[in-house]
Amino acid sequence: MSTAKLAVPMVSRAGALAAMIALVGLLPWLSGRDPAWSVLRAQSAEGEVSPEALAAVRERLGLDAGPLGLLGQWLAGLVSGDAGTSWVSGKPVLPGLLGGLGVSLTLMGGAIAVALVVAAMLAARVLADASHGEVRHRSGASAAMFTAVPEFVLGSGLMVVFAVWLRWAPPYGWAGPENLVLPAVAMGVPAGGLLGRLLHDGLQSAAAEPWTRTWLVLGGGRATIAMGVLRRALPALLPQLALVVVGLLGGAVAVEELFAIPGVGRLALGAALSQDLPTLQAALLALLVLGVLAGTAVGLAQVLLLGPALRGASVPAAAEVRTEPGRWGRALPVMLGGALLIVTVAGLLRDPTAVDTSLRLAAPSWAHPFGADALGRDVLARLGHGAVRTVLVAAAITAVSFAVGLVLGLLPGISGPVEVINAVPPVVAGLLTAALLGPGVLGAAVAVAAVAWAPLAAHTAALVREELATTYIRASRTSGAGSGWIMRKHVLPAVIPPVARHALLRLPGVALHLSSLGFLGLGAQPPTPEWGLLLSESMPYVERAPWAVLSPTLALALLGGFAIAVSATRAPRTGRESVA
Repeated sequence: MSTAKLAVPMVSRAGALAAMIALVGLLPWLSGRDPAWSVLRAQSAEGEVSPEALAAVRERLGLDAGPLGLLGQWLAGLVSGDAGTSWVSGKPVLPGLLGGLGVSLTLMGGAIAVALVVAAMLAARVLADASHGEVRHRSGASAAMFTAVPEFVLGSGLMVVFAVWLRWAPPYGWAGPENLVLPAVAMGVPAGGLLGRLLHDGLQSAAAEPWTRTWLVLGGGRATIAMGVLRRALPALLPQLALVVVGLLGGAVAVEELFAIPGVGRLALGAALSQDLPTLQAALLALLVLGVLAGTAVGLAQVLLLGPALRGASVPAAAEVRTEPGRWGRALPVMLGGALLIVTVAGLLRDPTAVDTSLRLAAPSWAHPFGADALGRDVLARLGHGAVRTVLVAAAITAVSFAVGLVLGLLPGISGPVEVINAVPPVVAGLLTAALLGPGVLGAAVAVAAVAWAPLAAHTAALVREELATTYIRASRTSGAGSGWIMRKHVLPAVIPPVARHALLRLPGVALHLSSLGFLGLGAQPPTPEWGLLLSESMPYVERAPWAVLSPTLALALLGGFAIAVSATRAPRTGRESVA
């Protein structure tokens, strides 16, 4: 591969960053509201908005220049070190942004350290087997379960157990190193589980290749073989590391809000909810730049790891090693799904809106198995009705994402937009839609759908390429068949079923993304029963009534575990489906 081809990812990331900068810079106009009116309302919600006051704000902020003119002014200000002035506080945005960025980078550094430790522990047995020349087809189920619980759910559980019950760590704030532990573990464990699963599979596949036995016969030492297997597996896994960092950026928003950490994620969330668009613009730009820099750094690391001989070559992935789930692995989805179904049905038989002030924060009892919330409403009822609402919205999003991904995946040159969308966490998309549409179910659904189509489009594009390369397609073309006929009769029937199964497997994950946006206040609004919102409403009372936090936490953990268990025990894939 030439130097020009190596530069393609760099150009793609630069183009993606330019497009996102333009989107962020035009937020005041894309929101559909008069920026001058938004400034006055942000600074004084009770004040009278007169034409004279609006004219004064437009003149002071240069809003009469129009959207493109103000975008140019905003970009020029960024170059000169001016990120604008907050519409709420009236203070410069940049000092607060830099302070929050330092906090977020410290938190991400701790989370990455935790993730690497978890990944190394999960992959250690496979690497030890490889150093002895053995290949044991381990399923990697333990690694998969580490990824089952989202960051904000795991953080809620850690806070209840270690901060409230055991009092080993402070629950809130950013006063010292002790405040880093729980948030870093909450972010690092799911990321480490994902890295561990990928590393586990990559090491297992690399250890099964013939060269490892050759090295053993020639007297290679255990350490030498282990390092060879590790180096063989890492280049193909490094691109996934960039996605892990992107996931950490999204998880940081929820974790910073949960633990009241003054990072850039919490700054962006507060700005989105208060419609402080200059602050939101700067915070989103910082998150996007961090994501692009992470992808660039990982790409450079991959080039360095390959060495001079393979730097320009296409390195084949290690052969996939198939593992069949054991009895417990096959039973786990049924157990978790059954538990979710029982909670849902039991909750649907109760009234989620009935208020009894005498039951405020009541502990679990026979009459109220999950207790009551701060208003005296039955938590089990709200969990049951919230499950139905969340699943219905997630199903609609999944259907739309499947249709969009299938259509766009058939188009040539889709890899660039897919790479851009994959670099945007759902939480960041939620912040953008909150600025454009306001917080609510519609905004949350649009945010999740805006990123959910990309993996399905990538899957579709890969399947189409593979199908078009088959012998019978070439024979059909030789016999005079047209492209449209081949697409209808051969390609689409082969592509649609695996992509549909892929979409269904993503449905629980879509539900979790919706819940995370609800937890942050970007999704469903009170008094709607929604799992993320339930957890958010209970957090202020975590020390008085930890059971009110644990109930939605356990429900979300069951959903995450069910998603992982189903994906781990699905039917053996065909060659066409392995690209997903």
